[in-house]
This record gives sequence, structure tokens and C-alpha cells, in this order.
Amino acid sequence: MIRYGDEVASIARPLRDPGDLEILLDRAAAARVVMIGEATHGTHEFYEWRAELTKRLIAECGYSFVAVEGDWPDCERVNAAVRDDRADPRDALVRYDRWPTWMWANEETVDFTRWLHARNTRRPPDDRVGFHGLDVYSLWESMREILTWLREHDPDLVPAALDAYRCFEPYNEDPNAYGWATQFVPVACEDRVVTMLTAVRDRDFGLWQNAEVVAGAEGYYRAMVRGGPEAWNIRDRHMDQTLDRLLRRYGPTSKAVVWAHNTHVGDARATDQSQYGEISIGQLARERYGDAQVLLVGFGTYRGTVVAGPGWGQSMEVMGVPGARPGSLEEVLHAAAPPCGLFVFPSEGPRPDLLTTVLPHRAIGVVYRAERERWANYVPTVLGERYDAFLWFGETRALRPLHTLRVDVHEPETYPSGV
Repeated sequence: MIRYGDEVASIARPLRDPGDLEILLDRAAAARVVMIGEATHGTHEFYEWRAELTKRLIAECGYSFVAVEGDWPDCERVNAAVRDDRADPRDALVRYDRWPTWMWANEETVDFTRWLHARNTRRPPDDRVGFHGLDVYSLWESMREILTWLREHDPDLVPAALDAYRCFEPYNEDPNAYGWATQFVPVACEDRVVTMLTAVRDRDFGLWQNAEVVAGAEGYYRAMVRGGPEAWNIRDRHMDQTLDRLLRRYGPTSKAVVWAHNTHVGDARATDQSQYGEISIGQLARERYGDAQVLLVGFGTYRGTVVAGPGWGQSMEVMGVPGARPGSLEEVLHAAAPPCGLFVFPSEGPRPDLLTTVLPHRAIGVVYRAERERWANYVPTVLGERYDAFLWFGETRALRPLHTLRVDVHEPETYPSGV
């Protein structure tokens, strides 16, 4: 740990207010995609500073939309609210009812979306910044959105959508039941979903995207029960493809800000994810658009509190996060970095050992068990290859959920724990 002290001091910049992000803005100005991570799904500072960086990207660098690790139908309600002069985005966010609700139904996201709404009201309708979901979980919600749209706008296509919907009906909106059933008898709904997707592809963009969600979710749930990297990769490829569709939808000069967990945002090739055959949207974006067009920003903390569940589907709690594991990246930064710091890594030339050595890097999902700190909750990482920049907070606190009621959960647990 001691050998990194001078290196940390030489590249760390104090982070006191949004004005200190200027050097990061300089790098982002030339990019088309900026992906901003989080080391947990329940930390105030990560959401707050991700929002502050995004505000500057939108206001000063012309970024076109924000795409998050959230469900398409839920986020489209938020998108409609931030574009509507008379709406309050909080009303849309409080309607998030799939566990873990706190990921987006929180006061930090309310603050950002209200800022975005206020800015959009000063812009013409065709120049307003959007808010969209990238994830794959909303199979049944997306099916219902498809049927609603078709019944109103294109009734001739309702039979193809109903055929797909009825194929899923016996599983009572339980993806585990559907996934396990496909392992033992040939009941997969894949062919019917493909037929529906082909039929609606050239219609309304939202309709098409909901059909893509259904197709992605169907494959994800079939793969999930088999284990291995396939389900993870289906999910990240779906997010990557959704991002690309959005960029094409917004036009050739459009730019995107992505919010997701470090495990998705960081380049998987710089972690042990690659050893397990896993990819990430950060890796896919670099491969699709080129390194110069993509800026990957990670986050980290040494200790504090976090909102998470003690088990999958269990009620959210504010949990203590102990000091990081000995020998971890977080312990290195705790010893040598400012209490709050910004690291923007050199894009060329020699790099210090801190950026080229494999170090354990904390990753907390929507499930957190502090008793596993000494042998889990960390991803071996080459920092300078996984990200282009890193925001560090020595001590953090839990974010502020909008509601605390436990809701039904049908989704299978993802690996690492709910990220």
C-alpha cells in the first residue's frame, strides 16, 4: 500500500464542488458516450455527483439524453414527465414498483429530473433532453404496453402480440417458472416473440423497443436458470443495442450519458469478468464507437452507509459499510487520496502502477451482506484499463428512497449480487 502513496498524490485532484469537474468535461467534450458508474445502487454521493456531472454534460457539451440501468416502460413515464411543461417527474418516479424500487425511486433522482424538466421547459420540444431505460427485465410490462399501443393504432397486428402474450400467461408473471419450464419441455415462447418483433419493427419507436425488451427478456430468463455468463451477456448486449438505437433515433450528432453500476460501465476486459466469459456495456461501447468516443467513469468509497436488501426481494435497509478490505483499491485511496477526489487517467504515455496493477475493487449491488467483506463484494480490477476516470469518496451515506414498502419480486437474482 505504501508504494502507491506518491502516485495517488500525483494524479488525485480534490473534489469540492461541481466546478472541480472541469478537467473531466474537457475529456467528455469530444466523446459521444459518457458512462458514469456507481460502486453501489444505494449511495447518496454517487447519485449526487453523477447528476452534477450529467448536468454539466447536458448544459455545456450538448448531450442529448440520459439512459439508465432501469426498465424501459418505467423510464418512459419519466421521459414523458421531463418533457411535459406541466408534469412533475416525482409523480413518475414514485410509481416504480418493481424491487429494488429505491434504485430510481429516490430523492436524488427526483432532484436531477426536476432540474432536467426545468431546463427542458426553456427549450423547444424537438430539442429537449430525454430519460430512457436500458434494462431487460420488464417482459410483462412491455407486453402490456405493446398490446395497448396496437389496439389503439394498429389493430391488425394485435393477434401476433396476443399469441406471444398468451404463451407467457401460464407462468403468472414469474420468470423463474418460465425459465425452468423451458429446461424440461419444449415450451419456449421464442418463435412467437420473434414473429411479433418482426411485425412491429417498422412501427412506432417505443413499440419497437418494447418488443426488443420482450425478446431480450425471453432469452435472458431461459439462460438465467442454466447459470454461467450467458444471461449476464444477453442483458448487457441488450443494453448496448438499446443505447445504439437511441443514438440513431436522436440523430447522427447525438450524445448519450449512461448511468449504471460500475460492473456494467467499466470495461470487463480489465477485470476477472473476462475470465468468466462476461462482457460489459463499457467494453461493448468501446468496441462499437472506438476508445476516443467513449468516456468511462467509475466511483468508489471506503466506508459509510448504503441502502440495500439483506436478501433478494427483502425489504430495503440502511446498512453500515465497513472500512474496505486490506490491500484493496479502496484501502489504497483511503490512505493516500483526498477525502473526496477526482482521477482523470492519462490517455497516452507511461502510467503509474496504481493504474496498471490488479487490485480488489469494491462492488455492492442491491443485495449486501457485510459479513462477506473479506471474501466477496470485490472485483479484481486494473483501474486504468477499466475506466478513463474515477471519482472517490472516503466516506459516504445512504441515498433517500421515496417509499419503503416491500413489493412483490419475481426477478431471479443476478450476479454479482443484483448489479
